[in-house]
Order: sequence, then structure tokens, then C-alpha cells
Amino acid sequence: MDITVSTFALLCVTGFFAGAINTVAGGGSNLTLPVLMMLGLPADVANGSNRVAVMLQCLVGVRGYDKHKTLDRKAIVPILIPTLLGGVLGALLAALLPNLYLKPLLLGTILCMTLVILVRPAMIAYPPDTVALTPSQSRSAWWGLFVAGIYGGFVQAGVGFMLLAALAGGLHYDLLRANALKTVCALAFTSVALAVFIAFDLVSWAPGLILALGSMTGAQIAVKVAVKASPKAIKWFLFCMTLAAVIGGSLS
Repeated sequence: MDITVSTFALLCVTGFFAGAINTVAGGGSNLTLPVLMMLGLPADVANGSNRVAVMLQCLVGVRGYDKHKTLDRKAIVPILIPTLLGGVLGALLAALLPNLYLKPLLLGTILCMTLVILVRPAMIAYPPDTVALTPSQSRSAWWGLFVAGIYGGFVQAGVGFMLLAALAGGLHYDLLRANALKTVCALAFTSVALAVFIAFDLVSWAPGLILALGSMTGAQIAVKVAVKASPKAIKWFLFCMTLAAVIGGSLS
């Protein structure tokens, strides 16, 4: 791919918005993947190259959430066990199989998340002092994290909504702490997926790294906004992003 000034600017701007959206809600890859393919990358290479930006934005996001004391460090290992197991499986499937059948799963999951926020907001709007569960105390959340890992390892786009459903809805985290742990999960399975894509030579480094420049900046700013925002504001931002993801996915 030839990197012109306009291509550089497009990747940076797209990465910025995707990084911000991913850090507070999810669905940023619904922006970046079409742009990478529009610039001429095959779908599988776009999928692999996008992981460079996602991994680096997650590093920035995790550092920011931890700095602001919103990351539950003790919960990381138990939550990562099912997520990474699924991530390894999903990444291998992505490298070996065509991207089939996952669009209905994505849209169905996001639509369910949207309806929950609208109809039963209390199911994901737990107050900050709520005692969270562990995956061993909620089998549905354990399997939810496992499935999210598979999906995230496979295609990434929209996985944040699946992780928030398991972390906020299943394990009773408030949305701020759920977003912090979601970012850790995404960092973990994205790192695994990137390693698999590199092994199968499915990464175009130049656009991936340029995209990452914008994504890291967006993530850094989004964390600062998220830790100061009210739970209600985060909930409605999440609702708007889920609704946008459903509409965008239906039209694509």
C-alpha cells in the first residue's frame, strides 16, 4: 500500500475515533476495518493489520484506567482464563477459515445489549460500591467471556459489547470498572491474535502502525473523559454506540 498524505491523515483520524469509542464502549473496528479494506487491503490482511492498532490502544487504555484506580487488578487473572482460551481458538479460526456466519452473531449480541440498556438499564448500571462476582460464581459470565474471546480473536469488531455484557451484566461491575477490565481482556486476546496473524503473514505494518497513532491518542483522551463522566453519561454513550453499531452493521 502506498502511504500518501491523505492516506496518513485518513488512518490517523479513523484511528482516533475508533480508539476513543473502543475505550469507553466498543465497535471502533466497525470504522477501521472498512477503511483498511477501502484502501486496498484484503479482508484477512485488514483484520490482522487492525490488531496492531487495537493492541496499542489497549495498552494505553489499561495504563490510563490503572493510573486512575479504576482497574480491579485482583480480577484480571480469573477473567482472562476463559477470555484467552476463546481468543486462541478464535484467532486460529480467523487465520484458517473465511469470515462467515459471524455477522448475525455480532448484530444479535449488539441488539440484545441495546435492548437491555433501554428496557432494563439496572442490569448493567450497577453502582461503584457493588460487590462484583468472579467467573467461577457465574457460569453464564464464564461462558460469555469465552465466547467473547472466540469472537474477538476471530474478527474483533464489536467485541467490546460482548465483553461488557459479561462483565457488567454477568459479574455486576459498574460500567467504568467493566470498561477497564474489558480493555484488559481485549489487550490479552488481541496480543494472541496478532501473534497468529503475524505467523500467517496477514499483517500490513505501515497502515497498522499509522492507525495505531490515532488510536492511542483517542484511547488516552477517552480514559480521562470516562473517569470523570457520570455513570448515566457512560450508559447513554454506550447505548448510542450500540445502536449505531446495529444500524451500521445492518446496512453493510
